[in-house]
Amino acid sequence: MLDYLVEHWWVLTVRGAAAIVFGLVAVLWPGITAIALATVFGVYALVDGVFAGWAALRAEEGDRPPLVWEAILGVVVGLIILAWPLATVLVLAILLGLWAIITGVFEILTAYRLRREIHGEWLYIFSGALSVAFGLVIWIVPFGGAVAMSFAIGAYAIVFGAALIGLSLRMRGLGQGSGGTLHRGPAQEGPQTGGTA
Repeated sequence: MLDYLVEHWWVLTVRGAAAIVFGLVAVLWPGITAIALATVFGVYALVDGVFAGWAALRAEEGDRPPLVWEAILGVVVGLIILAWPLATVLVLAILLGLWAIITGVFEILTAYRLRREIHGEWLYIFSGALSVAFGLVIWIVPFGGAVAMSFAIGAYAIVFGAALIGLSLRMRGLGQGSGGTLHRGPAQEGPQTGGTA
């Protein structure tokens, strides 16, 4: 997983940039209608799902499950919202909350897998926890209308995207600083064989 993230750090950058663009649209367009907000989010979820799917195809078999489920969720939710833009704000909130919670859980699982390989996996944990918290809030305290939801979603997307870009830059620096040899966590000592080659 670490090797993949270091080699393809730009995928995280693209996903983070997409989140920030989506967030800025939501925040800077306060009069956005529910249909427009749903369409913008649908496009973002679809793009994010496609990149997660691409990442799953490039990752090793043991590291694929979280990325595969994240990709499926993003594509399915994105297509549903784009096909049903007239859904009410409540339906949009339910779908958005579901996407945020499940995506956050998968990101936390990915960070758990990385915990022994790098220092700084907290960025992945932070973005995952932020997604889960946002999803729960949007379910528990539904927003009163499209404007309030637009600001809330926009703020979340900007912070979430910034965390992903921060993680991508850390992965890029890790790859450049290693000179081809990754600096992982504490080395695991094991018995050394004394045979000759």
